[in-house]
Amino acid sequence: MSPRVPKKAPRRTAERILEVTLELFNRFGEPNVSTTLISAELNISPGNLYYHYPAKDELINSLFDRYEAALTELLRAADNVRNVEDAWLFFHMLFELIWQYRFLYRDLNDLLSKNRRLETHFQFVLKNKQLAVKAVLDGLSRAQAMRIDAREAEPVATSMVVVLTYWLSYEYVRDPRKALEPESAGAALLRGARHVLSLLMPYLDPGQREHLLMLADSYQRD
Repeated sequence: MSPRVPKKAPRRTAERILEVTLELFNRFGEPNVSTTLISAELNISPGNLYYHYPAKDELINSLFDRYEAALTELLRAADNVRNVEDAWLFFHMLFELIWQYRFLYRDLNDLLSKNRRLETHFQFVLKNKQLAVKAVLDGLSRAQAMRIDAREAEPVATSMVVVLTYWLSYEYVRDPRKALEPESAGAALLRGARHVLSLLMPYLDPGQREHLLMLADSYQRD
């Protein structure tokens, strides 16, 4: 007699709602997804959805909370960057997280104009990104992988954060029909990471600069 395999506990409805909402927001954009569509996709009643999330903003805020928590954890890795390979990995991981919650960046200005909580919290997101990128520059400088005047470090860090924050918007403008589809993710993330790191080129040690170019070329061929 074969041993009985215990059945997996069904996922909680609230968790399923967030997963499906994130998928729909990412696919169609938050303004184009109604709570009626979400409940239909889940095959639950609107009342069941409202029981867990009484307003659409609560869905948005819950997803943003998850993104912010994951981002805070990831940004801690900035302190460990010592060379361009570390930096390449760090910025790729940042872009992968941004891609996972790309609806926030696709519709960022619209979301901020409608949601006071996001308006406030996204300012902290920008500040924390800025601090993390500055930590990357400091780490590269201490390891003598780059040389940058302290007066230049702040604007360079700001430029890197701008590219990080608006890269997916740029990709969307370039190709609205395909840019934010899953099959486009790899190329979009690669281009974003490469352009962020290209801002460091004038300051990198020659060996580090050559290594960065080699990394970018090898990933492009894959």
